[in-house]
Amino acid sequence: MVIRQRRAQLFRTAFLFFVALPLLAQGTYVYIGDITSDSVSIAWGNTSGTKGRNTIGRNSTSMGPAAVRIDNRTLQTTHNWLQVHGLNPDTVYPYQVFVNEKQIGGGNVRTYPVRATKLTFFVIGDFGIGDSYQNRVAAAMVKEYQKRVNTDSPVRFILTVGDNIYAFVNIASGAITVNSGNQDHDWEQKFFAPYRQLLLSIPFRPTLGNHDGNGSENRDDLDTYLDNFFFPENKPAAYYTFSFGGLADFFALDSTENTESGPPTSQYTKNLPEWPWLEKAMAASNAPWKIPYFHHPPFTAGPAHGASYAALRHWLDLFERNGVKVVFSGHEHNLQISEDSAATGHIRYIVSGAGGQLRAGDVTKKMKAAHIEGWAPHRHFMVVEIEGRTMRMTPVSYEPFSVLNSAHKAIPMPFVIDLP
Repeated sequence: MVIRQRRAQLFRTAFLFFVALPLLAQGTYVYIGDITSDSVSIAWGNTSGTKGRNTIGRNSTSMGPAAVRIDNRTLQTTHNWLQVHGLNPDTVYPYQVFVNEKQIGGGNVRTYPVRATKLTFFVIGDFGIGDSYQNRVAAAMVKEYQKRVNTDSPVRFILTVGDNIYAFVNIASGAITVNSGNQDHDWEQKFFAPYRQLLLSIPFRPTLGNHDGNGSENRDDLDTYLDNFFFPENKPAAYYTFSFGGLADFFALDSTENTESGPPTSQYTKNLPEWPWLEKAMAASNAPWKIPYFHHPPFTAGPAHGASYAALRHWLDLFERNGVKVVFSGHEHNLQISEDSAATGHIRYIVSGAGGQLRAGDVTKKMKAAHIEGWAPHRHFMVVEIEGRTMRMTPVSYEPFSVLNSAHKAIPMPFVIDLP
């Protein structure tokens, strides 16, 4: 009887995941903003034909009276989002969203466990360009998500390592601020449409890249980023931390020069608020896995960008003192895996910056000096699986590829890290 009920539940979960998709009108999106062990944040909005208007995100203009049906409850709101509390841990909840009494979408969301021994998540960086390559990577992500959705370690969230939305370059003027992400309609082709199926069930946990603000593009990109993504405790933040089941603490950091006012300014220096906040947050962490992630890689063999090692040295020393064993970054548009050596503080620094963009230059001659052990010039995302004190990382794409060492020989995957 129990087995039969479990099969029925799994069927309903998979069925509702797909049935919900046709209910969404073009340009209208429903997405999961945040999840905890007893709550979820569900958001919705419209991105078509909305130039100059805020129509999706925390502060967006209401689409009208709305209701969310979940957990045998119907909850009302006039916002384009709703936080649902009082849920049970590690439980799948079907939900539906109605605006003006018309269903606009729905799906399934699974709360986090209070205590966990397993965790699976994705990592992606440098992706929001809206072309066919980004969409092919996104389709591969959906496939990987579906493989795990009804297992004891489903994909729980997606970490982004920056450059979430890129501008279209104006060929005539050379400007890089055309459709840069400062308006909601920029986000349809470059974010909401490619990841629509994933967004119905799991949140993106973003970090900023230089193309997400006035570091390289438009200052207003940052405001839109802070509005469209949802953050822990529903507080917009350029940097933040969150936890998963006592197993892992994540530190989403800002390594950019993006500012909400004034000229671009490095946000990571010791005289600005992020540094004392990070020291305190790291000291407070008791999780076995402490996982920082941010845009600019401290170790990289290029081919286009230099390492942020010198600028972020105070971060790296702090990571080493606090037992960090893996750090994720983007910015360089390929895949790189650092050495585990004295030079890296015995921390693996992972560059995963080819979720849409790609830089294909051969870096094998620079790898040894840069303390890089593995490299691959392919668009991809990372599947990260934690089981107890072991982490397995597997780069995945829409096409097979190998991670190569400096001698062009393949490194076995998944790549494994064990805590001492």
